[in-house]
Amino acid sequence: MTTDLTGRSALVTGGASGIGRACAHALARCGARVTVADADGDGARWVAQEVDGDAWHVDLSRPAELDSLERDTDVLVNCAGVQTVDAVEHFDPARWRFIVDLMLVAPFGLIRAVLPGMYARGWGRIVNISSVHGLRASPYKSAYVAAKHGLEGLSKTVALEGAARGVTSNCVNPGYVRTRLVTNQIADQARVHHLSEQDVVEKVMLAESPVKRLVEPGEVADLVTWLVGDTAGMVNGASYTMDGGWTAH
Repeated sequence: MTTDLTGRSALVTGGASGIGRACAHALARCGARVTVADADGDGARWVAQEVDGDAWHVDLSRPAELDSLERDTDVLVNCAGVQTVDAVEHFDPARWRFIVDLMLVAPFGLIRAVLPGMYARGWGRIVNISSVHGLRASPYKSAYVAAKHGLEGLSKTVALEGAARGVTSNCVNPGYVRTRLVTNQIADQARVHHLSEQDVVEKVMLAESPVKRLVEPGEVADLVTWLVGDTAGMVNGASYTMDGGWTAH
């Protein structure tokens, strides 16, 4: 059954590339008017043009700027994210705070901004692109793991608060996805694990996954489009893994 979002609006952060871009395209195909939000203004405008939507050039690493934000949308997909690989004792504190601000504090600000409109209409869908690292930890990723674990808790709290007002909140938890975020960290993974870059994908990224391939962005987007549809109204406060069986261990 195809999700019908005709007449609905959607906001996708991190929408200029990767999973966010795939979600923007998928939601547009379902009939939604999509706003593509990204710190890469040119990229946001390009994808917005691709989906006949709107662009929002915004730096979500400064979440205090969202404190007074009011935003009206039926669907919110929190997807913006970055990665840094380093040991805790060497992790730059400013970079650590940057990642948590972008991937946890900013989603809170955006959810806070869109909930009043969703409550007024009695319908809303919030999907937080989490990660297998929202459910499991890995070494050398303290900021990313902390932010994703926090996002899981935020999502569940919103699910409980919004349930009686027609708003659902869920997480999608992919393993390693074929995006620049993943490919750009291969060199850092090789450095901290003392492996060749060729060995990183097999021995680190896919080591825990029985299915030995990367997740495709479109696969994540397909799950997102189902979660925002009317047939998923009873799915709330959930964390949907797309990790090839990693968390089945």
